[in-house]
Amino acid sequence: MSRNFYILAAALVLFAAVSAGMALVPSSFQPGLPTNGSLWRTVALFLLLFGLLSALIGVMSHLFEQVDRRSEEARLAARSKRRGPRG
Repeated sequence: MSRNFYILAAALVLFAAVSAGMALVPSSFQPGLPTNGSLWRTVALFLLLFGLLSALIGVMSHLFEQVDRRSEEARLAARSKRRGPRG
């Protein structure tokens, strides 16, 4: 599950970099596109923020998955220790 958030974060940061680059390109190279550089910077900022938020969600979900897996392993180890050796 966390891998999907990492991929989403990478895609959003990539598009943020493209948008930030578009803010630096002169308007003569962008026929038919918004020529206002502040619009591109705003879009880049929002994409970057959403990308960072997605990465944070991915990290937190990965941590919770790891805690859940380790607690399950500890529970099974304690259960087998209580039962003792068989045979």
